Amino acid sequence: MSTRELVQFQYSHYNEKARWALDYKGLPHRRRSLLPGPHAIQVRRLSGQVQVPVLRDGAEVVTGSSEIVDHLERLHPDPPLYPADPDARARAFAIRDEFDSEVGPAVRVALFQHMLPDAGYLARMFSTGQTWLTRSVYRAMMPAVAPVMKRSMEIGPDNAARGADRTRAALDFVAERAGPDGYLVAERFSVADLTAASLLMVTCYPPGLQPALPEPRSPRLGSWLDRWADHPGTAWVREMYRRHRGASAELPRP
Repeated sequence: MSTRELVQFQYSHYNEKARWALDYKGLPHRRRSLLPGPHAIQVRRLSGQVQVPVLRDGAEVVTGSSEIVDHLERLHPDPPLYPADPDARARAFAIRDEFDSEVGPAVRVALFQHMLPDAGYLARMFSTGQTWLTRSVYRAMMPAVAPVMKRSMEIGPDNAARGADRTRAALDFVAERAGPDGYLVAERFSVADLTAASLLMVTCYPPGLQPALPEPRSPRLGSWLDRWADHPGTAWVREMYRRHRGASAELPRP
């Protein structure tokens, strides 16, 4: 039986990147979904820091989405996410690094600035799959969780405006950079596409995404998605999901 376990937030775009890599390579694993805020104690015990995703793979503990992809690519190189050609690999890594360091945080700030006024819906999202009691307690905790999120991610109107501009620039980039086959580097799916599509996922929440968003959806979430709906970059994200997201390799809970 697999000893891989992904410790995650369910709707985080960085966590989605790690999930997608595991699923793309067909690697069986279990997932442990934590609640943002209370997660810190559990994650610190596991990895010595408080960020997710964290992959526990046998005796190894790997922290961070790109580090997890690198770990999986080293141990399970097929199907590959790293281009074989050195120049193409360098271009893919440059796109990955730019999205990891610049785009992902900017998208997150813009999204949460927009969504935090609807704390009830965020609590429903974050606690999807938890027991009724846990969901109820977490909803009551949101007034305390929200300020922590604001401080830790530097969420505020000015940063959110810059984040929205960076989000649009990233959508422009993928729409303009995609080659004749739709990929950002060379002629096949790579870590560049995986990273860009994952970190822009929250601009469109592609059909079939698991877990599905709680229904009915928040009007604020609707207005956020409407903002990007007609951009060709979100069409690219949906197409990458359609082609390559595939079936989940998550193992059922025992």
